[in-house]
Amino acid sequence: MLGRSKLTAFLATTNPKRARTFYQKTLGLRLTSEDGFALEFHGAGAPIRIQKVERFTPHPFTALGWRVANIRRTVRALAKRRVVFERYAFMEQDADAIWTAPSGTRVAWFKDPDGQLLSLSQAPE
Repeated sequence: MLGRSKLTAFLATTNPKRARTFYQKTLGLRLTSEDGFALEFHGAGAPIRIQKVERFTPHPFTALGWRVANIRRTVRALAKRRVVFERYAFMEQDADAIWTAPSGTRVAWFKDPDGQLLSLSQAPE
């Protein structure tokens, strides 16, 4: 029933000004609307709606991710914009904090200002 319906991604923020700066300036997403309830950004394929909330506790797992053509180039470009990539002791990551899954997919994780875990991934060639 919903297989052909368009998807909207939802996140949350307790500080809309800080979230807007991060998603718009740091990640380079285009703001499409803002009202008293949420910020909405254009995400290739689905809008990203960041709800304005008073309290929020982020989940310990990935909330949103992007598939990119060149993960190393993207990680390095975001690192220049002061994005800090997560390192995990239980997995082997390279110098750029990129992990290669058994399938060959390469993944890197970072957090937004509200502590939500975001990811980049590149499919195997």
